[in-house]
Amino acid sequence: MFSVTEIRNGEGVLQLREEHLTGLRCKISPGRLKRGLDVTYVAPPAQEGCPFCRDQILVATPTFRNGERICVGESVTFPNLFPFAEWHTVTVITRDHLVDRFTSRQLRDALTGQMRSLADAKGYPSINWNYLPSAGASIAHPHLQGLVDTRPSVLAENYLLGAKRYRVRTGRCYWEDLVEEEKSSERYLFGDGITWLASAVPLGEREVRGILPIASLRDFEPYIDEFAEGMIRVLEYYRDMNTHSFNMSLFFDSGRGDGSFRAFCSMISRINPNVSSLADTAFMERLHLEPVILTLPENLGPKFRKKGSC
Repeated sequence: MFSVTEIRNGEGVLQLREEHLTGLRCKISPGRLKRGLDVTYVAPPAQEGCPFCRDQILVATPTFRNGERICVGESVTFPNLFPFAEWHTVTVITRDHLVDRFTSRQLRDALTGQMRSLADAKGYPSINWNYLPSAGASIAHPHLQGLVDTRPSVLAENYLLGAKRYRVRTGRCYWEDLVEEEKSSERYLFGDGITWLASAVPLGEREVRGILPIASLRDFEPYIDEFAEGMIRVLEYYRDMNTHSFNMSLFFDSGRGDGSFRAFCSMISRINPNVSSLADTAFMERLHLEPVILTLPENLGPKFRKKGSC
């Protein structure tokens, strides 16, 4: 599924990894952990006039064409005022402006709101989350973003096309083969219906992949509870590592697939918010699309299990 090339660099070892299906590459340099760039988490300051707080949300946010918003539990869903997709929605997850630990019910309700807001849009849906400013959140109040475009994003397209080629070449489903192989590796974390793994060729620090047994958004509802509980377990692990900020994307096909694709989630931890606005990505990640990673995926599984999360 992937290749590893090790290079001795001074006193350390640099790993060059490549995923065969997509050609995605990354560099893993565990020695860079010694720099200690991440800082102790300090909550962002309160935001005056936050448009997602309860005293503003029904005034500052738009409604759908029927004049309504989608409300499920604490969550409120509405169109994005500043979209960067053909269909772009926002789900405010909680009443509280800052939340350090989420409940599975909060995530389940927010995911349900997202699913309903994207259900009628034609194209390739994804559900996404930037949590805290150091992960790219312009508003600290926790919120999901749903996107649908007629063409999938670069990463999703790589997997859609790669999985089709794999099926033509082997007659098998890439995702089923991947899960079968990874369940016997150190990268397996937990789960059976939804399988959670440390990504062998990470796109970011401590990347975790959740692979669902479905492909399209319309089949997501029976798995929302399990998915929300799985996310909670990953977030608790991040907290155990003193990481509070993260990104998440959940990708689906268009609903017209040939059975070669599986919906999958990618979660990466990000550096904690800090006064100097130091970020943990630079030109290699943003311009070369070749992320520099610190943590070996094979170390993630044992550490996760040692923390008692499994």
